Amino acid sequence: MAATQNPGKGGRRRRLTVPERYQVFLDVVSAQGSQRDVADKWRVDRSTVVHVCKVAKQGALDALATSRPGRPGKTAAELALEDALADNARLRDALAEQAVELHLVRGKERWG
Repeated sequence: MAATQNPGKGGRRRRLTVPERYQVFLDVVSAQGSQRDVADKWRVDRSTVVHVCKVAKQGALDALATSRPGRPGKTAAELALEDALADNARLRDALAEQAVELHLVRGKERWG
């Protein structure tokens, strides 16, 4: 994520590392200053601080949504795969039941 050091003055861009972005988020959350103060401290644009906080909040909400008490957390992809496999098994069973029913109604010779 690039941010302008001197907005509007054609200043050099400053890229925050992941640990720095996390620290920016912690600085805002722990009320160590306003978003403008934190932006000045890290020499980035205030919109960068807003974006970092938005991404961190969404990441935390996503992680909490996938976590279940008493179980290790699973990623959204793992949960989606589990749901797809369960749907697959349910549909396979329904198809087998329909095949048996069709066989009984039409008879073996007309089914093939």
